Amino acid sequence: MKPPPFSYTKAESMAQALTVLAERGDDCKILAGGQSLVPMMNLRLTYPQHLLDINGLTMLDYVTAEDGQLKVGGLTRHSTLKNSALVAEHCPLMTEAYGYVAHKPVRNRGTIGGNLSHADPSSEMSAVALAAGAVMVARSTGGERQIEAADFFLGTLETALAPDELLVEIRYPAWPGGRGWSFLEVSPRKGDFAIVGVAACLGLKDGACETVRLAYCGVGDRARRIGEAEQAVEGGKPDQALFAKAGEIAGRAIDPQGDYHADPEYRRDLATTLTRRALIAAHSRIA
Repeated sequence: MKPPPFSYTKAESMAQALTVLAERGDDCKILAGGQSLVPMMNLRLTYPQHLLDINGLTMLDYVTAEDGQLKVGGLTRHSTLKNSALVAEHCPLMTEAYGYVAHKPVRNRGTIGGNLSHADPSSEMSAVALAAGAVMVARSTGGERQIEAADFFLGTLETALAPDELLVEIRYPAWPGGRGWSFLEVSPRKGDFAIVGVAACLGLKDGACETVRLAYCGVGDRARRIGEAEQAVEGGKPDQALFAKAGEIAGRAIDPQGDYHADPEYRRDLATTLTRRALIAAHSRIA
């Protein structure tokens, strides 16, 4: 199928891109990698009146580590991040999660900013952003603002970005010493959308668990953390029984929808099992 008619602007500068967004508002969609937008247009699931192509804004394609943060430009391709030594050092959870993301041709074109702005409930990178405590930097003609990952994802394909804002940077706190991590997922086939994915972060202090974060994708209308499961682990002795208890709590806490891949009960069972396994793996990595 072909997409419905649209007008088109190829942005030559950041100022031009932001001006177009300010003028076109809800009528405009941003074209970065296009790996989600173009199929949705071809299937007539979205009808943008205007496309703003930002692929010329190469100043948004970068990965740096400074000021205790891993800073990633919104136009950075998934393949760049998957293979980045800086990402592996400062956010190893992201590196592991990329082992589940799509396929090489998609990763070569898709961008981290486009992925997070699209806000697919099954997106691994959304769960990583939540577990890692990322901050989104949005820019418009009115200035710049920072949005915590916890406040960014509002629902299926819905974020806190205003129609005139562009996600220009994602900031991940540099990975602290003494914290373990794990990302586990079940999908119909390798590279497919997650049925359920779990991102786990875990630290230890005086033999007790601390700084526990459990973020999930594929369990509802958005990626989410499950505070009840985190609290069950926080301060406890790291053992199989504690991690199994957290998994049971996570399985009860979610209210997933069923589809032709999995019914709600199967998704709850996956959340239970993957939580336990992810916490065991995270604990094993604490140096």
